[in-house]
Amino acid sequence: MSEAVFEQVREHLAGVSQEALVAHGTLALQIEPAQLLETVRTLKDTLGFDMFLDVTAVDWPEREPRFDVVWHFYSTRQHVRVRLKLRVPERDPTVDSLIGLYGSARYMERECHDMYGIVFRGNDDLRPILLYEGFVGHPLRKDYPKQKEQPLVPYRASEARK
Repeated sequence: MSEAVFEQVREHLAGVSQEALVAHGTLALQIEPAQLLETVRTLKDTLGFDMFLDVTAVDWPEREPRFDVVWHFYSTRQHVRVRLKLRVPERDPTVDSLIGLYGSARYMERECHDMYGIVFRGNDDLRPILLYEGFVGHPLRKDYPKQKEQPLVPYRASEARK
């Protein structure tokens, strides 16, 4: 069943995908950043990938472009997953936001921004969601100094009760 779905996805995205391979039972597609929204819209509206599972990044500090941004989608009708992957440079780690297609992207993009510093164009709320305001750096980047001391933030008991 999943192989037939993967073939259908490959056919629909043949002109968009630079690479398409099955790894660990998931079809993984490499695309260009400019093709993200069109590709995701096709996955959702045409191919039935109605659930956005997550977005994350992979840091390759020795490579240019440095980051892979990775999205996972699921079809609740066909019970298969698809992974989209694209590369962004360290000097401008910006990709389009998916909140116009999947509302849940708002929070997942905040987490990816916290941990890796990826900027999601169109997401107007990239406040820290896992870290505190004032945290310096992005802790899942491979060059983040794990022994780094962070600035102390005064605890405000009145705000904790709200």
